[in-house]
Amino acid sequence: MSRQSRRVYLDVSSLCRPFDDQNQLRIRLETDAVQLISSNVRAKNLILVVSPAHDVEIASIDDLAEREHLQLFLKQHGARVAFDLSRARQRAEELSKQGLGIADAAHLAYAEQAQADFVTCDDRLVRQCRRAGSRLWTGTPIAYCEKENLR
Repeated sequence: MSRQSRRVYLDVSSLCRPFDDQNQLRIRLETDAVQLISSNVRAKNLILVVSPAHDVEIASIDDLAEREHLQLFLKQHGARVAFDLSRARQRAEELSKQGLGIADAAHLAYAEQAQADFVTCDDRLVRQCRRAGSRLWTGTPIAYCEKENLR
């Protein structure tokens, strides 16, 4: 896969990381990593996959400025992939039966279908994805930046 065609799927916890309280070191480091990934998306070095799960979850964010910022970013820089919705739903149901929450299962099902690396700030979700047998690379924004040697 060429460097330009690398696909990344950031779940909403990752996309929202820059809006979280930055007093904890881990949150600041993950924010920096998300911003580095975002800058590589803007530079077209990475393809940011956007799914219907993003739309639903982001629409429910209470903070208007945060919600509008994320919606605009995804509209301007995200890639809308043609998903097989019935296949995604079936896979999300399988993942849900394996202990993933509904939203997490939907995000992972879409990421799998898009064959994109799956990035989340949720350590528990990373472990659950691995236990569920997902063949995707799954990890935190920091681990993704290290894996892709983003600078």
